[in-house]
Amino acid sequence: MAYLLGVDTGGTYTDAVVLDDQNDRVVASAKSLTTRPDLSLGVGRAIDAAIERSGVSVADVAMVSLSTTLATNALVEGQGGRVALIFIGFDEAELGRAGLSDALAGDPVILVSGGHSHSGAEAKAFDADALRRALSHLPAGITGFAVASSFATRNPAHEVAARDIIRDMTGRPVTCSHELSSALGGPKRALTAVLNARLIGLIARLIEACEAHLAKIGVDARLMVVRGDGALVSADLAREKPIETILSGPAASIAGASWLTGETDALVSDIGGTTTDVCLLRDGRPKIDPQGARVGQFRTMVEAVAMRTWGLGGDSEVHLNEGLSGGLRLGPRRLMPVSLLGRDYPDLVHKALDRALSSDLPADDGARFVVPLWADMPEGLDARETAVAQRLQYGPLRMGEAVQSRLEGPALGRMVSRGQVMISGVTPSDASHVLGMVSDWDGEAAEKALTLFARRRMGNGDRIAPDAETVAKRIVAQLRAQTAECLLEAAFAEDGGEWEDPSRLAVHPLTRAGLDGHRGVLNLSMSLGVPVIGLGASAGSYYGPVGERLGTRMLLPEHADVANAIGAVVGQVSMQVSGSVSSPGPGMFVVHLSDGPKQYPDQASAIAALREALSHEARNRATASGVEEVRLSVEQDVKEVEIEGQLMFIEAHLRVIAQGRPRIASN
Repeated sequence: MAYLLGVDTGGTYTDAVVLDDQNDRVVASAKSLTTRPDLSLGVGRAIDAAIERSGVSVADVAMVSLSTTLATNALVEGQGGRVALIFIGFDEAELGRAGLSDALAGDPVILVSGGHSHSGAEAKAFDADALRRALSHLPAGITGFAVASSFATRNPAHEVAARDIIRDMTGRPVTCSHELSSALGGPKRALTAVLNARLIGLIARLIEACEAHLAKIGVDARLMVVRGDGALVSADLAREKPIETILSGPAASIAGASWLTGETDALVSDIGGTTTDVCLLRDGRPKIDPQGARVGQFRTMVEAVAMRTWGLGGDSEVHLNEGLSGGLRLGPRRLMPVSLLGRDYPDLVHKALDRALSSDLPADDGARFVVPLWADMPEGLDARETAVAQRLQYGPLRMGEAVQSRLEGPALGRMVSRGQVMISGVTPSDASHVLGMVSDWDGEAAEKALTLFARRRMGNGDRIAPDAETVAKRIVAQLRAQTAECLLEAAFAEDGGEWEDPSRLAVHPLTRAGLDGHRGVLNLSMSLGVPVIGLGASAGSYYGPVGERLGTRMLLPEHADVANAIGAVVGQVSMQVSGSVSSPGPGMFVVHLSDGPKQYPDQASAIAALREALSHEARNRATASGVEEVRLSVEQDVKEVEIEGQLMFIEAHLRVIAQGRPRIASN
């Protein structure tokens, strides 16, 4: 009998589940804390526990599939490796488009002459010598390179030449923009390439951790990875294009939600440690975002489920709003819960908290801690970053000990954004420990931390709460309120009405009055028209009152806490390859392929050649991912205009999709 092993690595937990492929049932599941910097520990513990509970022999595991929110979390929190962008044929002003400057966040850019025209002809010669000189003067600490050339999707020759030079000189990973999308729009392609380059090290470490542990315990099965549109791809492809795994975890959760509940129309809300992800399920299928996946502030060219992602989770940072009321707000940054740090470093945490509690004044550093996430001292640090890192080389410290001057505060912020360190502070997870909703970690540390938080002062000088329990209730209430806002915003966005600003409507006074059932001169009512499927380890603790608030059914299925891991193994492989045909002049039809443009004498032969080339490539990719019975489908869009009664060809776009279930090993 064949069994499937699904693994999902999130910001807080790594889940594993064993499915009986023949009978479509969950045999066993397990959770383990995600462990950084060594992801293999958390992955291994989850896999081992799930297999042990299932009683299944490792020899009977026929396929392993991995989903993750690590890429999504990194982009939401502004984390990832340090990259350099090679910008060929563009001027510096183009960096201000598509959010490219924000994505670079100060990382270096090398402007190089070159690029092609719309037809694929070389617009300017590629200056290889200038690139070599610039590479030799880059600062230390660059982990990867992104290459974007003007009209590279019409002719990738200059991107390929730059890639070869970079690999030869640096040995670092290189992402070419034409490898990620066939669409025009250079700055947006460059943005997508930058984000991909930033994520390569993170996703590679996860895949290697999973592969190493599977080999260690004797699992000889194909490893697949969930893509952002819910399809499965080979681990090798995911290494090359980690950007395609953004929204991987949420995409898997949609498949898991449908499999667990049988619902075909619902809002699926998946709460993790870092994010809340909401997607509309219609007719049993998630909607695909036609504009490309949007994560945080970035709109990429990656095709993915139309998921709306907010920085709201069980480990979200708790902020005290400015003003007299002392209101709270959660996220978007994830912190390590004090209760978790207290479990792992009890002496450090309790000593610091007890010292702060002995004073009536709030702690200067907010009773926060700094936790290093490296195995070895990171490279490329400036002087102030180095000073902070040296203090942290023996383990976590109280914030006031790690950062000893105002000038070091920004240095710490940069290290947080690069994923080198993490802040530990008060989170909803700590509030849940205080209220007895969970008891996984150090509840006493959570109580002390929330007692200190309650002592903080509002604008009128009063403390924000009398005790830890009161502030804990307010934190949980705020999480539920913001979750309702997320669901309402997604509902307005997906409703199809003429809504101008879903985010504003979600918090509009009329919306709130409708949810309250206002009765007066006006009678108002509002509710969601579809049920909500709540997923995630903490959904059962938080989501019940959310459904009541929104006037809809809240479904919390069995195994909702491992829905992502379930969804990881119930999907199919889907390989998509796109290309175009342009006509730069009468009787000229140019097919634009990954190996360069080719000219044909007529429209029909050009489109036929493109279809054949794309079909061949899509079939090969699906076969390489383990599909034996490949199903091909072709989408074709031909643009023509009528001039003096005659149709004139403008361009054609083709997309070939190769689908099928990956081969399940048999013993």
